Formats: sequence, structure tokens, C-alpha cells
Amino acid sequence: MDVANRRDIVYLALAGFFVTNAILGELTGGKLFTLGPFTMSIGVIPWPVVFITTDLINEYFGRDGVRRLTLTTIGLIAYAFVVLYLSIQVPAASFSPVNDTQFRAVFGQSLWIIVGSIIAFGISQLVDVGVFWLVRHRTGGKHLWLRATGSTLVSQLIDSIVIIGIAFWLPGKVKTEEFFIVAGTNYSYKMMIAVAVTPLLYLGHSMIDRYLGIEESHRLIESSARASEEMAVAEPS
Repeated sequence: MDVANRRDIVYLALAGFFVTNAILGELTGGKLFTLGPFTMSIGVIPWPVVFITTDLINEYFGRDGVRRLTLTTIGLIAYAFVVLYLSIQVPAASFSPVNDTQFRAVFGQSLWIIVGSIIAFGISQLVDVGVFWLVRHRTGGKHLWLRATGSTLVSQLIDSIVIIGIAFWLPGKVKTEEFFIVAGTNYSYKMMIAVAVTPLLYLGHSMIDRYLGIEESHRLIESSARASEEMAVAEPS
């Protein structure tokens, strides 16, 4: 198998995990659960995989790779909600093991949650890209853990505030105090997980290096870095 095909397979695999877990996070985000004294959206569970894949795509395929995938995922999230909305409108058969009320309770996301999910995801991912490459530039390409954790630290603060604010606080589903509690605990969880999965990030990095070959892997990373820096310079300040 030639190098180009291997690169395509790596991107396709990372994109598959990214899209699947992002959509799962959005679809399950309407359920809140308690863990000790904390209340969180259950949609936080798939996000560690999104963190890892975002950082690996950033590293090997640059700003453009993440942005294209983010925009594609936003479209797929919107598509998923349209399909679910239409599915809710179809009456269940009398012998269906899942009746209309049950189906609507699980998948009947409100317009607020749909809008909140898409806006939060889009903003946080684009912020993640910017911070990742800013830190990479400042550190001269060293310290993968720092740019990965740093970008997550900033982007997920925005994500937690926007999604909980739009989906629950603005429509009056939670009080202001509850909004801060849920957003804060969601963010704290994501930060703990982002730190905890750092070894998996390095494992994924190592696996890609072995699959592509060290020389090709480093060439791809440097090519992505140059392209990302050129994009940053070309963007209006």
C-alpha cells in the first residue's frame, strides 16, 4: 500500500471516531445525571474520544483538516436531528416495543438544544484549532501534551457555557445557579478527562507513526505545520 493511501486511511479512521462520538455526545446531551454532588449532561461521556481525535487530526492534518471535519460534522449533526424530528412525527405501531411517548422523551430534543449543540460545537472546535497552533508555534513544535491540553482547556470552557446556556438556561429549564453548577461540573469533568487521556494521545501518536513510518509521519506533521502557519498569516487579524 502506498503512502498516500495510508494517509487517507489514517484521516478516515480519525474522522470516523470524531464524527461518531461528536454525534453521540449531541444526541445524548439532553439527559442530566448526578455523580456525587455534581450534576452533568450525559453527553460528556463520548467527548474524550473527540478530544483525542481533534488533537491528532490537528497534529497530522493541520488547521484545514480540523475545520473541514468540523463543518462536515455540524452538517451531519443537523441532518441527524432532522431525521429524528421526522421519525417522531411517524406514529408507532400498536405493538411497537417503544411507543411514541418513550421515543419522544428520549429523542425529542428541543430547538434550543439543537441550536445550542451546533453553535457550541462549532465555536469550541474552531477555538481549539487556534489555541493548538498558537501553543505549537510558541513551543517550537515541542510538548504535544501542552498544546493538546491547553487547547482543550480553552475550547471546552466555551463549549460548556454555550451549550448549557442555550439548551437549558435561556429557555428557563434551569435557574441561573443551576446553570453555573451544570456548566462548571461539565467543564471540570472534561478537564479531568483531558488530562487523564493524555497517555492515549501519545499512544495514538505512536501508532500513527508506526503505521505511516517515522519519516513520512514527520514529513506530514511539518507539512501540516507550514500550511497552518500560512493560513494563520493569510487570515484577517
